[in-house]
This record gives sequence, C-alpha cells and structure tokens, in this order.
Amino acid sequence: MSTEELLSNNESWATEQVRENPDYFTELASGQAPNHLYIGCSDSRVAASTMLGVQPGEIFVHRNIANLVGNTDLSALGVINFAVTHLQVDHIIVCGHYFCGGIKAAMTTTDLGILSPYLREIRDVYRLHQQELAALPDEAARYHRLVELNVQEQCINVTKNPEVQRAMRDRGLQVHGWVFDIATGKIIDLKLDLPELMQEFMTIYSLK
Repeated sequence: MSTEELLSNNESWATEQVRENPDYFTELASGQAPNHLYIGCSDSRVAASTMLGVQPGEIFVHRNIANLVGNTDLSALGVINFAVTHLQVDHIIVCGHYFCGGIKAAMTTTDLGILSPYLREIRDVYRLHQQELAALPDEAARYHRLVELNVQEQCINVTKNPEVQRAMRDRGLQVHGWVFDIATGKIIDLKLDLPELMQEFMTIYSLK
C-alpha cells in the first residue's frame, strides 16, 4: 500500500465519521478521558484499538519492542506517569503476544546492534526464570512461556513506580497482564497475583 493510498483512506475515514456524527471531531478535540493505559508491542499485527474494539479517546496507548517497561526507559515511564497522575486511569494493561519477534530474537545470541539493550531486558527475564523454562519440553514451549513471563516481569516493573503504588493504595488502580494469541485473535488474561508478586521487592521499592 502506498502513502497516497493511506492518505486517501484517511480522507474517506474522516468523511465517514462526520457523516455519522457531525460533531465527531469537535468532541474528539475537546479532550481525552481514557480509563485504561495499554502497554503493548509495536508489532504491526497487534493494534490495540482494533483488537479491543475501542474508539479514539477510549484507551491511552504506549507501544515498543516486546512491550517492555524498562526501569530507565523515560518514554515508557513518562507515559505511565502521565496516565496515572494526569489522566487518572484506573487500569494499566501490559499486553504481550505469541510469535513476538523481540522475544524470539532475545532467545538467540545474535548481536542486533541498537536493539541489543532491549534484548538484554528480555534475556534478564529468561535468566530469572531459567529453571522453569529449562524444564519445558521444547523450544516452542519455552518461546510461548517466555512471552508470558515477560509480561509478568513488565507488570512488576510498572508497580515499582511510586505514582503507580500511590494510585493502587489510594484509589484502587489495577495492573493487568495479558497475552494476545495471534493464531486465534483471542486475548488471554494471565490473572497475575500482583500483590503476591510485589511482596518480593516491596521492602526496597515501596513508598514510605
């Protein structure tokens, strides 16, 4: 598809929105009040608004390689801060997906240049759970499980942030770990027990 086709698609879309609701863009320009922050992968097959069936303005989105929430990633941390302290979202979703290229690359020893720091984050997840992963029967099973464990660890990274802890304590903010199965189109809720997982680090990360 050419860039000209993309622009034509946009014009058709904008025209259709106004036909159905003449005030559509006026209302959209008035501000946003999403209730969810979605942190997902940049993979072109995993579009949050499409797979969740939501409209513009209904969900705040941050995407990067393998849905990472690095402890020094100012982009991800800035999005979380804005979503929690200014938009006052009630839910943060970290959503990974099976057949993730970033996860697959991290399972090899290949040097991918500027991507390597991202891969090290995922390789650290592998190291933390190496015993569990080694017990799985084959590489495919380890690949799928690492996708899930990466989501779990990124949810933990989310909860390390003071503004997130404050919102969890004061107004019941919830953090969710999901995986999108590209082969079926379905989202799997990992049903993570974040309070239990947080016990491992709260003595040094918790608010005073």
